[in-house]
Amino acid sequence: MELFITSLNSGSNGNCYYIGNRREAVLVDAGISCRETEKRMKRLGLSMDKVKAIFVSHEHSDHIKGIPVLAKKYQLPVYITERTLFRGGLMLPAPQVMPFTAYETINVGELCITAFPKFHDASEPHSFVISYNDIRVGVFTDIGRPCEHVIKNFRECHAVFLEANYDDEMLDKGNYPYYLKQRIRGGLGHLSNKQALELFTSCRSSALSHLLLSHLSKNNNCPDLVHSLFSQHAGNTSVVVASRYEETPVYIISPGRSAITLPVASSESRQLQFF
Repeated sequence: MELFITSLNSGSNGNCYYIGNRREAVLVDAGISCRETEKRMKRLGLSMDKVKAIFVSHEHSDHIKGIPVLAKKYQLPVYITERTLFRGGLMLPAPQVMPFTAYETINVGELCITAFPKFHDASEPHSFVISYNDIRVGVFTDIGRPCEHVIKNFRECHAVFLEANYDDEMLDKGNYPYYLKQRIRGGLGHLSNKQALELFTSCRSSALSHLLLSHLSKNNNCPDLVHSLFSQHAGNTSVVVASRYEETPVYIISPGRSAITLPVASSESRQLQFF
């Protein structure tokens, strides 16, 4: 019993995360183009035929701009709150729009998806936990500060996409205007490296095999800095920095199993499309 996860892209230029078993999968957000989504999945040996739904965290363009074409081409249901749909201006056929509420469990095949509220400067923002049997994967990005919902769910995950958006010193010394710096570091903005590290070190489970650090700022962070910072405290957790330019490898998540990576275009990765 396994889940396969990858970040297809992560950053202010577009966000898209894939979580699935051998039969079905979901995307959390679709902020890159349909063509780019297809291209990256093909390189990983993943098939769009397995994707059964898109879940939308909030209405900012880097999370939704690929949805109209992707959903239409593959006739995918889009799970989105009514306020997020309205504020995002998404034009979707009514049958494809699937409203959800916090802590309502949604079944997509054998996957169970649960949304919960988070702090972010959007109309009705949510994070997600995707579970399959006893495996739980969290997508926790675009968070102003860790709330009780994030902390509770983080403790229970076997793998997490966790935002590490900015380095405090780089943000302070950077050329962003004051109001933007305050928005980023405010309680409705983004998680800093320091905040994310504190959440990781204080709340991780011994079963957390993979930490995918996500949504890094292009101007106010550095992948090498983030990887070094978290690796010092990683223990048995595999630390990965998700890129804003390309997909990560596919990672296998399974309780009680050591961290496993499927190389891009590996034979096992290619075989996933047939299940």
